[in-house]
Amino acid sequence: MELGRTLLFHCLLFVCSSAHSDFFTSVGQMTELLFVEKDLVLSLKDYIRAEEDKLGKIKQWANRLQELSSAATFDPELFLGNPVNAFKLIKRLNTEWSQLEALVLTDMSDGFISNLTIQRQFFPTDEDQTGAANALIRLQDTYRLDTETIATGRIPDPSHQRANGNLKYFEYQLSKHRQTGAEERGAEATGADRERSDDYLPERKAYERLCRGEGIRMTPRRQSRLFCRYHDNNGHPSLLIGPVKQEEEWDRPRIVRYHDVVSEREMERVKELATPRLKRATVHDPQTGKLTTAHYRVSKSAWLGSFEHPVVDQINWRIEAVTGLDVSTAEDLQVANYGVGGQYEPHFDFGRKDEPDAFEELGTGNRVATWLLYMSDVQAGGATVFTDVGASIKPKKGSAVFWYNLFPSGEGDYRTRHAACPVLLGNKWVSNKWIHERGQEFRRRCGLRETD
Repeated sequence: MELGRTLLFHCLLFVCSSAHSDFFTSVGQMTELLFVEKDLVLSLKDYIRAEEDKLGKIKQWANRLQELSSAATFDPELFLGNPVNAFKLIKRLNTEWSQLEALVLTDMSDGFISNLTIQRQFFPTDEDQTGAANALIRLQDTYRLDTETIATGRIPDPSHQRANGNLKYFEYQLSKHRQTGAEERGAEATGADRERSDDYLPERKAYERLCRGEGIRMTPRRQSRLFCRYHDNNGHPSLLIGPVKQEEEWDRPRIVRYHDVVSEREMERVKELATPRLKRATVHDPQTGKLTTAHYRVSKSAWLGSFEHPVVDQINWRIEAVTGLDVSTAEDLQVANYGVGGQYEPHFDFGRKDEPDAFEELGTGNRVATWLLYMSDVQAGGATVFTDVGASIKPKKGSAVFWYNLFPSGEGDYRTRHAACPVLLGNKWVSNKWIHERGQEFRRRCGLRETD
């Protein structure tokens, strides 16, 4: 009975949260599958015990009847000459064998089959299996893992000695490949071509390089201009006593990270609120302007409004205090959980001029800035990379990265094209706050030139 209640609880939870779709796109929701399978195993064990008890009783019948049959058939006439034996034979064949037949035909699997039938309608589908298989291929390609590593599940983490050796090997191979390619083109290339010899790789290759940690490195002089400081946003009342720790991650475009801006309790509460509502993440179709799912965005997300829980309101208020921007016109807090090999390939957060009014329905203008909060550490993979400039930001639980998508003139900053690398090992939770233009007129004044 208790097992039945547990199974029913999981069924109801599945109906409310997953709607039987895209399990592979969210590790957070896939954890529920483990408990479902655990319950099914317990149900299967109950079935096996019941079958073993039934077989034990059948064996007792068989042993007893074998003894009687052996004695009776040794001298049938002598045996049946005893009227009691004759009566017992008739009674056995008329009554007891019918009882044995009923025992043999008793289906001890009714409970198990019933539970399995109920749960099967919430099982992963062929689409999930295909999606998970594609994710493994994507991880193998992106992080250059050999087939044996994938097949055995021995995925190295960043501190793995062999992995670090592989990284050096691949860096060497990449540099050799570049040199060979440059030499082959050298005789016919112009001076300008030679200066751009590193640009022959398409964006996909650049994206994968950054995900592997093979991106460009800042010169020492350029890196020396990046600072860490305590940030109080020019004396904001809530930050005067407790300023936040600000670290400059990149200079052009300026990308900053704020450390320890949310507490463990706040992050766990946000996850609890979002988990039952996670749905397959969508993207804007540039052709139709409508939201749709895409193979290049593998995650599930949920939207949380500030009115739903005080913790969401606190986070929104803190974003406004730290950035100095008005969040009343921003989109709701989007919480995302990445699935098997979860990623989001290179994209812009802002709407381009050639798109059919991506945010027109909001009436708050374009996305002027992005606040990306990491709500979990990721053992391997899962970095946020900026493919146009070569920046790579690693997830760090409790920290948030912030950048402007638009110049003060309102023109889009195409250097902010970014991507979420596939999660190689671990569970990645993030939340996004997209801040819009409306309300920032006096907080971030417009520039007079396009590239101000």
